[in-house]
Amino acid sequence: MIFKPLLHLMQRTSLVTQIVLALIAGIAFAFLFPAATPGVGLLGKLFISALKAVAPVLVLILVMASISNHRPGDSTLIRPVLWLYVVGTLAAAIVGVFASMLFPSTLVLQTAATGVTPPGNVQEVLMALVLSAVDNPVNALLSANYIGILVWAVGLGLALRHASESTRKLLGDLSNAITLVIQGVIRCAPLGIFGLVAATFADAGMAALLGYAHLLTVLVGCMLFVALVVNPLIVFAKIRRNPYPLVLMCLRESAVTAFFTRSSAANIPINLALAKRLNLDEDTYSIAIPLGATINMAGASITISVLSLAAAHTLGIVVDIPTAILLCVVASVCACGAAGVAGGSLLLIPLACSLFGISSDVSMQVVAIGFIIGILQDSAETALNSSTDVIFTAAACQAEERKNAALI
Repeated sequence: MIFKPLLHLMQRTSLVTQIVLALIAGIAFAFLFPAATPGVGLLGKLFISALKAVAPVLVLILVMASISNHRPGDSTLIRPVLWLYVVGTLAAAIVGVFASMLFPSTLVLQTAATGVTPPGNVQEVLMALVLSAVDNPVNALLSANYIGILVWAVGLGLALRHASESTRKLLGDLSNAITLVIQGVIRCAPLGIFGLVAATFADAGMAALLGYAHLLTVLVGCMLFVALVVNPLIVFAKIRRNPYPLVLMCLRESAVTAFFTRSSAANIPINLALAKRLNLDEDTYSIAIPLGATINMAGASITISVLSLAAAHTLGIVVDIPTAILLCVVASVCACGAAGVAGGSLLLIPLACSLFGISSDVSMQVVAIGFIIGILQDSAETALNSSTDVIFTAAACQAEERKNAALI
């Protein structure tokens, strides 16, 4: 009988409130029952696995249905969203470079990373990105290659625009069905977050973070500055009104889950559900948000620039203004292709370090440090990356609505 009032209470409480309560309960559980956290951590693993399992199918069906049912004469806002992605990623790299120069970090370079292979140059990063676009569709679904999934979804969607009305209606029904499945998974978010938080705070590796407190402060500080200052400025320039209600909503409902799942791909369903609640143009957000999970990497550009400059400062290398500008561009380009490289942003650090003549042996030690602080660095990076996807998509859609209203 106790479950009935509990279920009623959960239905009356917002999902965000439930997640906040789960955060507090997870921290308390980790400190009170550290030996039991592996079992509770299974809840978090199940939640992430469920999101990752359903996200590729969701993207494929949703994009196909959106394009196949697209009415002639309607236009999407993909181009403005892409420009916002580019500007946001470059601005984040600039913030990372300036913060590293104002508050230089030094590293203890002792052990090298093993078992990882970084790309040799920018061409390799971009080539991996292009090759992922022409991946086998079955393999793209199995490996969660969202660039490949998007290419096939767009192609099939365009072809099915000429299909019969019943076929296009079937796609619409499939889209609604997979959306209902996603809503069911998202309702389990409090339990998943509880397990993830408990496992994270009970992890013995947290003690290792104290030795890199300064570096973590610079990294997380840059990401917070971008999230709370730079992104709102970009959004304000686009929508011409107070950006903080939109920005704070997206941070609250997207960044929190992304922080603990540490996966932009797993957060795609969260962002799509948020975009739907914001009444954004479905033809735009159904493509822009999955694409942003692959190429919109403001947090990655900060990680690449800050850790590369930390290596330079440790070795006593003086970084001039032209090299700093070049680093911003390289970090932005590399960040956009980070999803096409196994290991993400950390394995692109040797590429940026090569600008300063730093050897691969030394730069791979920086990568090893990146893995040590990854508990917080990767979490904060993913939170910024994923929340920015829906923020910029919403900004582009709301700017278009304002423009249309002015013409009436």
